[in-house]
Amino acid sequence: MTTRTALIAGHEHVFEPGDGNPAGEWTLLLLHGTGGDEHDLVPLGRQIAPGAALLSPRGRVLENGTTNRFFARRAANDIDVDDLLVRTDELARFVREASQTHGLDETRILAVGYSNGANIALNALLTHPGLLRGAGLLRPVLYHEPDPLPDLAGTAILTASGARDPYSPPSTIAHLRSVLERTGAQLHVHVDPAAGHGLVPSDLAVVADWATKLHAR
Repeated sequence: MTTRTALIAGHEHVFEPGDGNPAGEWTLLLLHGTGGDEHDLVPLGRQIAPGAALLSPRGRVLENGTTNRFFARRAANDIDVDDLLVRTDELARFVREASQTHGLDETRILAVGYSNGANIALNALLTHPGLLRGAGLLRPVLYHEPDPLPDLAGTAILTASGARDPYSPPSTIAHLRSVLERTGAQLHVHVDPAAGHGLVPSDLAVVADWATKLHAR
Protein backbone atom coordinates (compact mmCIF):
# COMPACT_ATOMS: atom_id res chain seq x y z
CA MET A 1 0.00 0.00 0.00
CA THR A 2 1.13 3.55 -0.70
CA THR A 3 0.82 5.69 2.41
CA ARG A 4 0.25 9.40 1.92
CA THR A 5 0.47 11.99 4.68
CA ALA A 6 -0.99 15.46 4.33
CA LEU A 7 -2.78 18.33 6.06
CA ILE A 8 -6.47 18.73 5.26
CA ALA A 9 -8.86 20.98 7.17
CA GLY A 10 -6.21 21.41 9.85
CA HIS A 11 -5.73 17.68 10.40
CA GLU A 12 -2.47 15.84 9.84
CA HIS A 13 -3.52 12.46 8.53
CA VAL A 14 -2.51 9.23 6.87
CA PHE A 15 -4.29 7.96 3.78
CA GLU A 16 -3.87 4.52 2.26
CA PRO A 17 -5.89 3.83 -0.90
CA GLY A 18 -7.92 0.66 -1.22
CA ASP A 19 -7.14 -2.25 -3.49
CA GLY A 20 -8.92 -0.56 -6.43
CA ASN A 21 -11.57 -3.27 -6.73
CA PRO A 22 -15.09 -2.09 -7.20
CA ALA A 23 -16.29 1.42 -7.77
CA GLY A 24 -17.65 2.73 -4.53
CA GLU A 25 -15.06 0.96 -2.35
CA TRP A 26 -15.33 1.34 1.42
CA THR A 27 -13.22 3.71 3.51
CA LEU A 28 -12.39 3.22 7.18
CA LEU A 29 -12.07 6.46 9.12
CA LEU A 30 -9.68 5.50 11.92
CA LEU A 31 -9.82 7.59 15.11
CA HIS A 32 -7.14 6.96 17.72
CA GLY A 33 -7.41 7.05 21.50
CA THR A 34 -5.86 9.56 23.89
CA GLY A 35 -2.12 9.81 23.34
CA GLY A 36 -2.24 8.12 19.95
CA ASP A 37 -1.63 9.55 16.51
CA GLU A 38 -2.58 9.08 12.89
CA HIS A 39 -0.50 5.89 12.60
CA ASP A 40 -1.87 3.99 15.61
CA LEU A 41 -4.93 2.28 14.13
CA VAL A 42 -3.69 1.76 10.57
CA PRO A 43 -2.56 -1.86 11.24
CA LEU A 44 -5.92 -2.54 12.91
CA GLY A 45 -7.76 -1.05 9.94
CA ARG A 46 -5.85 -3.24 7.53
CA GLN A 47 -6.77 -6.32 9.60
CA ILE A 48 -10.44 -5.34 9.78
CA ALA A 49 -10.88 -4.55 6.09
CA PRO A 50 -7.90 -5.62 3.93
CA GLY A 51 -9.23 -4.06 0.71
CA ALA A 52 -10.63 -0.81 2.08
CA ALA A 53 -9.13 2.66 1.89
CA LEU A 54 -7.84 3.95 5.22
CA LEU A 55 -8.21 7.55 6.37
CA SER A 56 -6.61 8.26 9.73
CA PRO A 57 -6.43 11.82 11.15
CA ARG A 58 -4.54 13.00 14.21
CA GLY A 59 -6.53 14.70 16.96
CA ARG A 60 -5.88 18.46 17.02
CA VAL A 61 -6.00 19.00 20.80
CA LEU A 62 -2.77 18.75 22.79
CA GLU A 63 -3.37 17.90 26.44
CA ASN A 64 -0.54 19.16 28.67
CA GLY A 65 1.29 20.12 25.50
CA THR A 66 2.14 16.55 24.52
CA THR A 67 -0.89 14.25 24.44
CA ASN A 68 -3.01 14.07 21.27
CA ARG A 69 -6.77 14.11 21.71
CA PHE A 70 -9.75 14.87 19.50
CA PHE A 71 -11.39 17.21 22.04
CA ALA A 72 -10.53 18.83 25.36
CA ARG A 73 -11.22 17.68 28.88
CA ARG A 74 -10.56 19.15 32.30
CA ALA A 75 -10.04 15.77 33.98
CA ALA A 76 -10.94 12.13 33.33
CA ASN A 77 -14.65 12.05 32.44
CA ASP A 78 -14.86 15.84 32.89
CA ILE A 79 -15.32 16.84 29.26
CA ASP A 80 -15.45 20.28 27.72
CA VAL A 81 -18.67 19.68 25.79
CA ASP A 82 -18.46 22.99 23.94
CA ASP A 83 -15.06 21.97 22.62
CA LEU A 84 -16.42 18.50 21.74
CA LEU A 85 -19.07 20.13 19.54
CA VAL A 86 -16.57 22.44 17.82
CA ARG A 87 -14.08 19.64 17.21
CA THR A 88 -16.80 17.38 15.86
CA ASP A 89 -17.71 20.05 13.31
CA GLU A 90 -14.01 20.26 12.37
CA LEU A 91 -13.81 16.49 11.95
CA ALA A 92 -16.90 16.50 9.73
CA ARG A 93 -15.29 19.16 7.54
CA PHE A 94 -12.13 17.08 7.38
CA VAL A 95 -14.06 13.98 6.27
CA ARG A 96 -15.84 15.90 3.52
CA GLU A 97 -12.70 17.64 2.24
CA ALA A 98 -10.58 14.49 2.45
CA SER A 99 -13.25 12.59 0.51
CA GLN A 100 -12.98 15.13 -2.28
CA THR A 101 -9.18 15.22 -2.20
CA HIS A 102 -8.74 11.45 -2.21
CA GLY A 103 -11.71 10.61 -4.45
CA LEU A 104 -13.62 8.63 -1.83
CA ASP A 105 -17.24 7.50 -1.99
CA GLU A 106 -18.84 9.62 0.73
CA THR A 107 -21.70 7.13 1.09
CA ARG A 108 -19.33 4.32 2.14
CA ILE A 109 -17.34 5.70 5.04
CA LEU A 110 -17.19 3.70 8.26
CA ALA A 111 -15.56 5.10 11.37
CA VAL A 112 -13.63 2.82 13.70
CA GLY A 113 -12.62 4.63 16.87
CA TYR A 114 -11.10 3.70 20.20
CA SER A 115 -11.82 5.55 23.46
CA ASN A 116 -11.41 9.29 22.70
CA GLY A 117 -11.72 8.48 18.99
CA ALA A 118 -14.87 6.43 19.60
CA ASN A 119 -16.38 9.32 21.55
CA ILE A 120 -15.93 11.87 18.79
CA ALA A 121 -17.21 9.35 16.22
CA LEU A 122 -20.29 8.85 18.40
CA ASN A 123 -20.85 12.59 18.57
CA ALA A 124 -20.41 12.84 14.79
CA LEU A 125 -23.14 10.24 14.34
CA LEU A 126 -25.51 12.24 16.55
CA THR A 127 -24.73 15.75 15.27
CA HIS A 128 -23.86 15.10 11.61
CA PRO A 129 -26.28 12.35 10.54
CA GLY A 130 -25.42 11.04 7.09
CA LEU A 131 -21.70 11.82 7.40
CA LEU A 132 -20.93 8.17 8.19
CA ARG A 133 -22.52 4.99 6.88
CA GLY A 134 -21.68 3.42 10.21
CA ALA A 135 -19.24 3.29 13.09
CA GLY A 136 -17.48 0.67 15.17
CA LEU A 137 -17.13 2.27 18.60
CA LEU A 138 -14.55 0.65 20.87
CA ARG A 139 -15.05 1.72 24.51
CA PRO A 140 -17.38 4.65 23.79
CA VAL A 141 -18.84 7.06 26.32
CA LEU A 142 -21.77 9.38 25.54
CA TYR A 143 -20.99 12.97 26.58
CA HIS A 144 -23.57 14.88 24.54
CA GLU A 145 -27.16 13.87 23.85
CA PRO A 146 -28.86 16.09 21.23
CA ASP A 147 -32.52 16.92 21.67
CA PRO A 148 -34.16 15.85 19.48
CA LEU A 149 -32.12 12.81 18.55
CA PRO A 150 -31.39 12.34 14.84
CA ASP A 151 -32.94 9.66 12.66
CA LEU A 152 -30.14 7.18 12.03
CA ALA A 153 -32.18 4.54 10.21
CA GLY A 154 -29.83 2.79 7.80
CA THR A 155 -26.74 3.65 9.85
CA ALA A 156 -24.89 0.62 11.24
CA ILE A 157 -23.39 1.04 14.70
CA LEU A 158 -21.33 -1.40 16.75
CA THR A 159 -20.49 -0.64 20.37
CA ALA A 160 -17.82 -2.77 22.03
CA SER A 161 -17.55 -2.17 25.76
CA GLY A 162 -15.86 -3.75 28.75
CA ALA A 163 -18.02 -4.56 31.79
CA ARG A 164 -15.06 -3.60 34.02
CA ASP A 165 -14.27 -0.33 32.27
CA PRO A 166 -13.91 2.34 35.00
CA TYR A 167 -14.87 5.08 32.53
CA SER A 168 -18.07 3.35 31.45
CA PRO A 169 -19.86 1.24 34.10
CA PRO A 170 -22.77 -1.01 33.13
CA SER A 171 -25.36 1.73 33.78
CA THR A 172 -23.53 4.04 31.34
CA ILE A 173 -23.37 1.29 28.72
CA ALA A 174 -27.11 0.65 29.14
CA HIS A 175 -27.93 4.35 28.73
CA LEU A 176 -25.87 4.57 25.54
CA ARG A 177 -27.69 1.55 24.16
CA SER A 178 -31.06 3.13 24.97
CA VAL A 179 -30.11 6.39 23.23
CA LEU A 180 -28.86 4.65 20.09
CA GLU A 181 -31.89 2.39 19.91
CA ARG A 182 -34.09 5.49 19.90
CA THR A 183 -32.27 6.81 16.82
CA GLY A 184 -33.39 3.78 14.81
CA ALA A 185 -29.80 2.79 13.97
CA GLN A 186 -28.90 -0.78 13.06
CA LEU A 187 -27.29 -1.42 16.43
CA HIS A 188 -25.06 -4.27 17.57
CA VAL A 189 -23.92 -4.21 21.20
CA HIS A 190 -20.98 -6.26 22.47
CA VAL A 191 -19.95 -6.25 26.13
CA ASP A 192 -16.99 -8.36 27.24
CA PRO A 193 -17.67 -9.33 30.88
CA ALA A 194 -13.97 -9.57 31.76
CA ALA A 195 -12.62 -6.55 29.87
CA GLY A 196 -11.74 -3.11 31.17
CA HIS A 197 -10.91 -0.04 29.12
CA GLY A 198 -8.11 -1.70 27.17
CA LEU A 199 -8.86 -3.67 24.04
CA VAL A 200 -8.92 -7.48 24.11
CA PRO A 201 -8.85 -10.05 21.26
CA SER A 202 -12.65 -10.45 21.29
CA ASP A 203 -13.03 -6.75 20.39
CA LEU A 204 -11.01 -7.16 17.22
CA ALA A 205 -12.89 -10.30 16.23
CA VAL A 206 -16.27 -8.62 16.77
CA VAL A 207 -15.43 -5.43 14.84
CA ALA A 208 -13.86 -7.41 11.97
CA ASP A 209 -16.95 -9.61 11.67
CA TRP A 210 -19.23 -6.55 11.82
CA ALA A 211 -17.27 -4.74 9.12
CA THR A 212 -17.09 -7.81 6.87
CA LYS A 213 -20.86 -8.27 6.95
CA LEU A 214 -21.44 -4.60 6.26
CA HIS A 215 -19.03 -4.58 3.31
CA ALA A 216 -20.87 -7.54 1.81
CA ARG A 217 -24.14 -5.60 1.48
